[in-house]
Amino acid sequence: MKHFIPIVLLSLCTASCVNTATTEQKTLPKNIIMVIGDGMGPAYTTAYRYFIDNPNTGVVEETVFDRHLTGLSSTHPAADSGVVTDSAASATALASGIKTYNGAIGVNVDKNNVQSVLTWAKIQGKATGIVVTSQINHATPASYLTHNEHRRNYNAIADSYLDNGIKADLFFGGGKKYFIRKDRNLVKEFRQAGFHYIDTYQDLTSLPNNKPVLGLFADIGLPWALDDTNKYRLSTMTKSAVHQLMAYQKSKSKSNDGFFMLIEASQIDWAGHENDISAAMAEMDDLAKTLEYLEHFVEHYPNTLVIVTADHSTGGLTIGARGKYAWQPEKLRRMKHSPSYIAKTLVKNKINKSMASALFNFELANEDITLLINSKNSTKTNNSTQIYKLKNTTDVEFSMTLTVKKLIDKYSNTGWTSGGHTAIDVPVLAFGQQSERFQGHQDNTEIAKKIFLLLGRK
Repeated sequence: MKHFIPIVLLSLCTASCVNTATTEQKTLPKNIIMVIGDGMGPAYTTAYRYFIDNPNTGVVEETVFDRHLTGLSSTHPAADSGVVTDSAASATALASGIKTYNGAIGVNVDKNNVQSVLTWAKIQGKATGIVVTSQINHATPASYLTHNEHRRNYNAIADSYLDNGIKADLFFGGGKKYFIRKDRNLVKEFRQAGFHYIDTYQDLTSLPNNKPVLGLFADIGLPWALDDTNKYRLSTMTKSAVHQLMAYQKSKSKSNDGFFMLIEASQIDWAGHENDISAAMAEMDDLAKTLEYLEHFVEHYPNTLVIVTADHSTGGLTIGARGKYAWQPEKLRRMKHSPSYIAKTLVKNKINKSMASALFNFELANEDITLLINSKNSTKTNNSTQIYKLKNTTDVEFSMTLTVKKLIDKYSNTGWTSGGHTAIDVPVLAFGQQSERFQGHQDNTEIAKKIFLLLGRK
């Protein structure tokens, strides 16, 4: 009898452990969707709340960002790079759970390869995909898909998507310039590997269910949301990608192991670098519509987890500036074109009040017209701003773009402290199965570590 109690207790413990493991396995999300708002610090989600607010109501309505806020994340890179991260180091942290140096793509501080949650999900039998508004070989998607000592090695990164083994079943974004080159046609090679290739948004509606897909919709990054033929292109690509991954997974595997997808609203960051509040709010609106769609998807497929965060904040966005206790987004809501589009149009045409006001879609003052004319006649710019000048932009277009943004900031009372990244914590949102794991303050590396656990890697 003296052995009876220990044996019974051991049996009960074993049964309990098995039941616990079985229960935990059943509650692991089948689908995991990682969403990154590149450059999207807390000021951006706050500004969007006021931007989208209905002025005819007596309250400020909550947004999708408010509904699912679970906490904050720190973003610093490895110590040698200081406390301000770049997108590559932060994306590697979010993808692989390790700190590394600024510029690193999927490698640690010793430049050794590290595994990402996307590649681990692929090994586990899940369908995988990326949807971005930058080129698909940009820092964030690259950190989930490959390894390179520096983010600027764009051609080598693109080559590695094939040469190192194809890690995703779906690629949506820009980047034709890097995939169709004189020295190598990667699109042709993807086709030879069995991929279906598309290059227009219209093609998203007629994808074959039983093939992986490569979609490149621009030479580099996609146009600004304000200027694109589809202002909600991230949302449109996401809807198509979700359905495609589900259909493709079903066609190739009876077990239907679900999917892992990375979504990046890449150009919030680009707007921050350019201190462009109108473009930033349009990019945020596209991301919000994407998240609202994912809310509906999770309602229908509750075994899905959605995590949303930023890699860092960009631009030091200030909601209210120059000592004035006000921020006026009503002018931003009226914007139909990006500042770069407005600037190029003003450069090509004789500037008058009627034409300029029509481009801004709100009434400009006479002094504003004088400022625009003077800007067109003088291309002198601060040297510190020249680093953000695009290669295909003339000096007069660049000067005019700065003036257009200056006027938009004036009418909205928007401020900026930087043309680069800042080290502030960024928001974390989560909804769906196991979303409670992402509550509170956490380091960006912890997000990857939690995803690894949910994917079965201890």
